[in-house]
Amino acid sequence: MNTIVCIKRVPDSATRIRIAAGGRHIDPSGVKYVVNPYDEFALEEAIRRREAAGGGTVTAISVGPPEAAEALRTALATGADEAVLLVSEATHDGRAVARALADEIGGREFDLLLFGKQAIDDDNMQVPQMVAEFLGLPCATVVVALDIEDGHAVARREVEGGHEVVEFDLPGVVSAQKGLNEPRYPSLKGIMAAKKKPLDEKPVTLAEPALELVSLEEPPAPSQGRIVGEGPDAVPELVSALREEARVL
Repeated sequence: MNTIVCIKRVPDSATRIRIAAGGRHIDPSGVKYVVNPYDEFALEEAIRRREAAGGGTVTAISVGPPEAAEALRTALATGADEAVLLVSEATHDGRAVARALADEIGGREFDLLLFGKQAIDDDNMQVPQMVAEFLGLPCATVVVALDIEDGHAVARREVEGGHEVVEFDLPGVVSAQKGLNEPRYPSLKGIMAAKKKPLDEKPVTLAEPALELVSLEEPPAPSQGRIVGEGPDAVPELVSALREEARVL
């Protein structure tokens, strides 16, 4: 089975984010970047499919600056066979990224195209669906279980209040949700092998963004709490404050 996995380089969720001068970008100094966590589920699924099939390839593709090659090296160390970085320093939105990915992927033969359900930096949750539309392929999003047999897929999607089961023929697009599998860590052997695996860097010109980021702002500081009393005698005042000040009752 030949699978393509699209991954994104994002700031580590444990990193302290600061807004750069001008208020439209984050300050990259001191920021640790990692593979988007949801993309790790997609990569793991691709590797497992190849192992179960006894052959095939896993290709990791990303759009971003030259530094994004580090994320692709991690994918190679984890088990991907090859990687492609579509190099662009430009500010871009989901549609521009999806168009660039579709243009690259459209010329390749594959059975399954995998994404994480969303990137944790902007949370737009748009690119998998857009790529599927550009390529004219069926798409199942927020997938927590996937069965494939004889070129036919059955996906279980996480929806409000339950699960939805969808069926489609391959090739198709799937975006992975937490619970689809348990991602592995790169092994020492994999890290050494990754140095010899191909990583192709291709400069691309992205389409003009349809969205403009006007400004970034720090979240408001939480208001200082107060102690209304102790024991049962504090209950009336607490209820009053919740009803009249917080307005949650």
